[in-house]
Amino acid sequence: MTKSDFYTASMSTIYYTHLGSSVGDFLVAGTDTEIHFTAFATGHQQREPQSEWINDAKPIRYAVDQLRAYFDGERVEFDIPLALVGTEFQRNVWTALQNVAYGETASYGEIATNVGSPAASRAVGAANRANRIPVIVPCHRIIGADGSLTGFGGGLDTKAALLDLECDDIQFELF
Repeated sequence: MTKSDFYTASMSTIYYTHLGSSVGDFLVAGTDTEIHFTAFATGHQQREPQSEWINDAKPIRYAVDQLRAYFDGERVEFDIPLALVGTEFQRNVWTALQNVAYGETASYGEIATNVGSPAASRAVGAANRANRIPVIVPCHRIIGADGSLTGFGGGLDTKAALLDLECDDIQFELF
């Protein structure tokens, strides 16, 4: 947990639950007013609940219900308050990610251009890696300029599965 994670999480009680999904176990954590973290059980950015968090889905039901509907293919947009803690550039990238529509993809370069820094593709990649709320902040929709599936904290198989869920007419494969 980074210093900013600890500061944010220590301000309020964090509740969590594990949601079964089409891509495996999915951690959802937040307060009764905003989500702070989501995470996959696989990949290099796994997150475990902190010892001070409370295992109780009821206070975060507002997010769990929407995520369940998403994984069931019944929801294409989220209306979930988020605790986006990061630099101004990271928050700008995360906002731009939320503007990539369900079933669509964008390249790192396109996101860099959208945030006013066209030469910052690598910085966009770093901001994607720092995203603490995957799926809701849809970093899985960001692909390489050549259309390849590149880095994803939940693993490339999970990224491909999420894109397949959203894009009925396109089958994503790992290169």
